[in-house]
Amino acid sequence: MKILCVSDTVVQQMENAAHLRRRYHDVDLIISCGDMPATYLEFITSVLNVPLFYVRGNHDERYREYPPGGEDLHGRLITYNGISFYGLEGSMRYNQGAIQYSDVDMRRLVLSAAPRLLPRRWRYGRGVDVLVTHSPPRGIHDLPDLTHTGFKAFLTFMDWYRPRYLLHGHVHTWDRRATVETKYGDTCVMNINPVTLLEIEPETKQGT
Repeated sequence: MKILCVSDTVVQQMENAAHLRRRYHDVDLIISCGDMPATYLEFITSVLNVPLFYVRGNHDERYREYPPGGEDLHGRLITYNGISFYGLEGSMRYNQGAIQYSDVDMRRLVLSAAPRLLPRRWRYGRGVDVLVTHSPPRGIHDLPDLTHTGFKAFLTFMDWYRPRYLLHGHVHTWDRRATVETKYGDTCVMNINPVTLLEIEPETKQGT
């Protein structure tokens, strides 16, 4: 399955229908890791005519009134074409924004996933194929300022549920020397900002 992943930065080429059809005509799914205008996501999904899964970034407060068409993954387990997805939205709390969490808050959300994901981990070897987040894990692709500090709770998620991938945005990649792919245990952590094409196939042992 080919997945088109986007986050944080509006790319001019992605607003061109001819470019989208030429470059991404065989994409099966779109994933947004947050901080994306709803109209931008709706344009891409309408041109490519494929489903959209997303989590909200810390700047996506308008989604309450004007959500993009698609499935909000936050706190949800969804399987599509044999690949399972789970989402955790938002950034580290740095002011009073609605889509911000302390690490304690995020740890509670990670714990709340246990009834759904631990039985899958015990049966199939992993709780979920792809964890979709806005922020990175602590110490992996994050930055020293509070706004862009990663969550320790995501390290716990990977330790407990062993996703194949953790896809995140939030940290811009203007410097092309920045590390955007890191292995943590059994998980490939990827900063997909601004656009990344991911190919992933179902594991035969994985359930639905």
